[in-house]
Amino acid sequence: MEDQSFSKSMTYAPGLPEGATFYSAHKKRVTSEAVERAAEKALAERGVRIDDIAEIVFDLQKPFMSGLTKALCVENVKAVLAKRELQHAILVGIELDRFAEKKMLSEPLQSLVDQDEGLFGVDETIALGAVSSFGSIAATTFGYLDKVKPKIIGKVDLAKGGRVNTFLDDLIASIAADASSRLAHRVRDDEEKRAAQSHRK
Repeated sequence: MEDQSFSKSMTYAPGLPEGATFYSAHKKRVTSEAVERAAEKALAERGVRIDDIAEIVFDLQKPFMSGLTKALCVENVKAVLAKRELQHAILVGIELDRFAEKKMLSEPLQSLVDQDEGLFGVDETIALGAVSSFGSIAATTFGYLDKVKPKIIGKVDLAKGGRVNTFLDDLIASIAADASSRLAHRVRDDEEKRAAQSHRK
């Protein structure tokens, strides 16, 4: 294939702001920044704030960390939301919830998602896939959150008025579990660094 000279038209994609895509090797690619913004926007449009997720992280880690602050939990939630795997899971899951609300899925998938069928585990599978990069602590924490459904997780799970959140509640649990695991590992790392420094003195 002959090389093509670059032009802005090559990066145009409906629904994306200017600069959200770039042209590379004859393909339109979406920038990481655009994906991150889209994932955070999708959560916000479904009524989920970063502070809501940070509250869950705070409750999970407070018994094990003296001096834990909400700000530190927010910092770790934002950090995990910067991961592509999680951003992609959020975009796919929330889009399927939206399609189910509008009755745009074909049967029997429409009914499975709309009713959050108990044996339909794809919502958990997508969320667990995003958890995998944060280790076994994140996986076990996700299982706990999926079962107990505290705070914003339970709120979206029980939403009424035609709202479908089959994927959303699991995605929130995934984000909270990832942030909790990240926080736990970094606190341990800091403790070990301080201990090593003290030993050298």
